[in-house]
This record gives sequence, structure tokens and C-alpha cells, in this order.
Amino acid sequence: MSSSMRFDILTLFPEMCRAPLGHSILGRAQEQGLIEIGLHDIRAHGLGRHRVVDDAPYGGGSGMVMRVDVVEAALESVRQPHSHVVLMDPTGKRFDQRVAHRLSQEEHLVLICGHYEGVDGRVSEHLVDEAISIGDFVLTGGELAAMVMVDSVARLRPGVLGNAESLAEESFNDG
Repeated sequence: MSSSMRFDILTLFPEMCRAPLGHSILGRAQEQGLIEIGLHDIRAHGLGRHRVVDDAPYGGGSGMVMRVDVVEAALESVRQPHSHVVLMDPTGKRFDQRVAHRLSQEEHLVLICGHYEGVDGRVSEHLVDEAISIGDFVLTGGELAAMVMVDSVARLRPGVLGNAESLAEESFNDG
């Protein structure tokens, strides 16, 4: 496992994530170079003068979804050969401590935060490695879920908590 891990969060609302991820344990871990967190505005890749990011769902349905071409452009601006890409999705695989441990072994996590009625289904089919849900409920967007995931995964990285023994005594480590 390399000593530093990078998280890139693709969102329509980067400011929503900035303060919570910049303080306390996560803030100190960034200052020490143990983790890096990048926040990227998907709207920067939107189309036209108004930076359009949404469209009617491919194949029909209610509401609007984030466009696959816009999400792909945002993703390609941060993706590296070793990136592991996760779509925050209420229909995805359930996030738990086992998943957090597995993801903490990655060098680079890219977290895509949906909004509106979600993202175009082709994002999940063709652009990501997996879709993950933090629980059986619906949020207004993927930002809160992404911040939960960053916090849970980052604290498992060497040095982030300071005392590695404190990880061994946690309630969810023994199943």
C-alpha cells in the first residue's frame, strides 16, 4: 500500500464538501500528506453557455438525470490508469466496513455524486468500476454519501488516526 491515497469527488456542489473534508482528522491527514482530496465541479464540463448538465432520461422516465457525456468529461479530467471509480447510487452495493477496508487499499478513488433523479444509466454500465449505496434511503445528492465514504476509508489508511491500535479495537472490525 502506498503511503498516500487520493480521493477525487465529482459533484455539482463542491463547496458543500469543502469544509467537512478540510477539518479534524481528515484535515490533519491532508496537511501531513497522507491523503489528498480533490473537489471537482461537474458543471465545468457542462454544455453550452449555460453549462447544461442534465437531460431527460435515456429510454424515458420522470425527472432529469445527469448527462453521460458531461459526467464522462468530468471523469476523464481526473482519471488515472490506477483509478477506481465509484458511483454514489442508492441502488448500488451496500457500503460497510468490509467495503471500506477493500477501498482503503486503492491508490486513487474517484467518487461520482449524482443529483436530480440520478445519472444516466450508461454511466453505471460503462464508466464506473462499481456503484455503492451508504444505506436504504434516498438523499438529495451523492455528496453526503461521498463524504461518509471518504471519512470511513481514509481513517483506515496508515497514520491517519495516529494510533494504529485504535483501529483493531473498533466495533465493526470483528464482524
